[in-house]
Amino acid sequence: MALPYLQEAVSRPVDLRKVASMVQSRIEVFPDIRDQVDFINEVPEYSIDLYSHKKMKTNPENSLQLLTEVLPVLEAAEDFSNDALFASLQEFAKEKEYKTGFVMWPIRTAVSGKAATPGGATELLSLLGKEESLLRIRAAIEKLS
Repeated sequence: MALPYLQEAVSRPVDLRKVASMVQSRIEVFPDIRDQVDFINEVPEYSIDLYSHKKMKTNPENSLQLLTEVLPVLEAAEDFSNDALFASLQEFAKEKEYKTGFVMWPIRTAVSGKAATPGGATELLSLLGKEESLLRIRAAIEKLS
């Protein structure tokens, strides 16, 4: 039933079943889908203030540092599935002695340009694919520089 709304809202070739499962618990009516997934086509214009999150202890400055540090990890990733990315980023966080949320918040913000998304960082990375995710992270690094 949601398929026509997803097809209307998402023009990028992504797995619409994944998108549907991500938005399922976040919408009340099907027309709400558009606002939840508009970032899939392209990152909307956003303020760097989105990188500031009190609980995650992030801000634009440390988010720039984090994205710069994590970019080579993502570039080297051969498996861009949600589980593989989560494991890789968790290992990265452990090595750097970062909390997982400190790593995930800037990545999710960089790839979505939104304060709230229907999925977490690794779900979005996996959905968008490696090439698009890396383009968006590089653009975020430039925006924060």
